[in-house]
Amino acid sequence: METYNQTSNDFILIGLFSPLGTGLFLFIFIVLILLMALFGNLSMILLIFLDTHLHTPMYFLLSQLSFIDLNYVSTIVPKMAFNFLFGNKSISFIGCGIQSFFFLTLAVVEALLLTSMAYDRYVAICFPLHYPIRISKRVCVLMITGSWIMGSIKSFHTAYALHFPFCGSRAIDHFFCEVPAMLVLSCVDTTHYERTAYASGVIFLFIPSSLIFASYVQILLTVLQMKSKEARKKSFSTCFFHMIVVIMYYLPFIFTYMRPKKYHTPGQDKFIRNKDVLDAMKNMLRSSFLHKMLQVKSLKYILLSIFIINI
Repeated sequence: METYNQTSNDFILIGLFSPLGTGLFLFIFIVLILLMALFGNLSMILLIFLDTHLHTPMYFLLSQLSFIDLNYVSTIVPKMAFNFLFGNKSISFIGCGIQSFFFLTLAVVEALLLTSMAYDRYVAICFPLHYPIRISKRVCVLMITGSWIMGSIKSFHTAYALHFPFCGSRAIDHFFCEVPAMLVLSCVDTTHYERTAYASGVIFLFIPSSLIFASYVQILLTVLQMKSKEARKKSFSTCFFHMIVVIMYYLPFIFTYMRPKKYHTPGQDKFIRNKDVLDAMKNMLRSSFLHKMLQVKSLKYILLSIFIINI
């Protein structure tokens, strides 16, 4: 890794691409894929908004996930692209804090929305007669609003992380400002902060993921008791794709945020936490429209092999 001394309050983002021709090719290819992902998510949001048949809690939650995807790209990609194109890898202290805050907010909101979607499917399959009461529009709005509020509150701890003194190098071996990658640069003991972050991870990662898996165990038992093969197939299709999304979302976050600082090796989180790769199977639910949109979104999986080669 290149050596960057502490000459200002700015941080340096090492980035994801090499300055050579291969890096430029990968950059262009990834930008094209991300533009397609942007188009796919925006199209999904507009279609759900315009089609009254899709004005249901499930699709409302789905549109929120697509909205989060759009914000992820807006938070990370512009700065990453600017740094690569103009060779300026610096990011201001305040800019780094803002980027970290919004990224973590979106991450927590998505975690809670995935939990809400699991509850939606649990009620729809296990208690179909109670669904209009348990998952009303009011309840759906409350779940979404609560997710955003909790996400914003959770993300305020990034301000505390920025108060740590950063001695010597201020080069973050990442393509955006993420707290675990920043803690590695701190020259003081961050054990207390890490314990707090670990407890926060238990609350916002481990507990929601446990609730999701518990709900899907119950869903699976209910589906197996269905007499209609078509109903079983439809239910399995919905739950299977949702579980893939949950696994691909929670495992990398748990791996990144619930490890001590000493176990964070250079470049490791840069690969693990590439959000645009890990979100490739987002919004894979039961309608034919969603499966068609998936053909666009799944193209982001191509990035996975590229990052493996590049890191």
